[in-house]
Amino acid sequence: MPIAIKMPALSPTMEEGTLSKWLVKVGDKVAAGDIMAEIETDKATMEFEAVDEGTIAAISVEEGTEGVKVGTVIAMLAEEGEDVDAAASAEAKPAAEAAPEPAKSEPKADKAPTPAPAPAPAAAKAATGDRIIASPLAKRIAEQKGVDLAAVQGSGPNGRIVKADVEGAKPGAAATASAPAAAAAPAPAPSAPATAQGVGIPHEVEKLSGMRKTIARRLTESKQQIPHIYLTVDIRLDALLKLRGELNKALEPQGVKLSVNDLLIKALAKSLVAVPACNVQFAGDTLLRFKRADISVAVSIPGGLITPIVKDAGSKAVSAISTEMTDLATRAREGKLAPEEYQGGTASLSNMGMFGIKQFDAVINPPQAMIMAIGSGEKRPYVVDDALAVATVMSATGSFDHRAIDGADGAQLMKAFKELCEAPLGLVA
Repeated sequence: MPIAIKMPALSPTMEEGTLSKWLVKVGDKVAAGDIMAEIETDKATMEFEAVDEGTIAAISVEEGTEGVKVGTVIAMLAEEGEDVDAAASAEAKPAAEAAPEPAKSEPKADKAPTPAPAPAPAAAKAATGDRIIASPLAKRIAEQKGVDLAAVQGSGPNGRIVKADVEGAKPGAAATASAPAAAAAPAPAPSAPATAQGVGIPHEVEKLSGMRKTIARRLTESKQQIPHIYLTVDIRLDALLKLRGELNKALEPQGVKLSVNDLLIKALAKSLVAVPACNVQFAGDTLLRFKRADISVAVSIPGGLITPIVKDAGSKAVSAISTEMTDLATRAREGKLAPEEYQGGTASLSNMGMFGIKQFDAVINPPQAMIMAIGSGEKRPYVVDDALAVATVMSATGSFDHRAIDGADGAQLMKAFKELCEAPLGLVA
């Protein structure tokens, strides 16, 4: 019996994805564990492995197709000894059976005739009376170009119309006489963005990526549902910068170079352990209290932001944190992180100091209950030992979920963070 290969859920929150690339073609034999395709989620591009063995009988979704819902059949697999052509045709059977056959005899007098439902545009009939079979991508291109699929000869399996067939067709091709209903239904005109209508300002329309849609949805939910409270402290960095220089000299033979961010990750983790009232998560009528500090670190990547996690950062050496962050950030920018490497975490750290940002309020990354926003370290007038001096000072702002964390507890965390950064030997103890 043919096996339907469906779009997998590659993360707990995945609802749809982009089928970036097929690594197999019709007729190829696959075994369990073979890589079949590359699928782009909202955060990363991941490999999709076969779980059964057999022969690829049909590919239902062309590579490059966006917005493929989880559970959509993307290919058909013929089992060992099964007819490949029969397996390929199995994917069209449910749709073909969906339209009832016209009644072959007059209805009985005691029953009213049941009207046949109007066919959907994508289920137009060809001259032979068969349903037109086309890939979703081919249908979308045909709609954009104004090509009538009834006039296109399919080159795919079992006559399926694929992308190449539609791209080579002439726009406005006449429909066959047997399909006037399909030709009569005009394609809906694309609507202009509401903000651009009637304005006349030159602009480009850019389709949102899956990542940008997810960022927009999650941050909107965060600001709408989480009551934020913001607490800011100024931190003198001179001692931390001196320690960093000394550690980098000692670690040079190992090829490790610590960043200020590596030390701040350790400082936030140790502060959360020291103030456990802030290492929590609001969960409706319960509160989750975490026994370790997993720090999500904001990393800018093309098209958005991702937060790889340094797990149990409070118990790791700063050199280990540095090595781990280098690896995580590199793979994040390449789209190669596994879901468990960026989903979870007990708190977040976002550093915009490298852009010269003095201070900012970060939006909490749900379902976490706090995020630390780091500004740039800069020379400022500062009181040192009751005298005015010039010091390297950084502003740090904690955003807290006020449902889970009281202001006094948040203040304790900011105090612990400041003390660790200003007396940084505690980071290597």
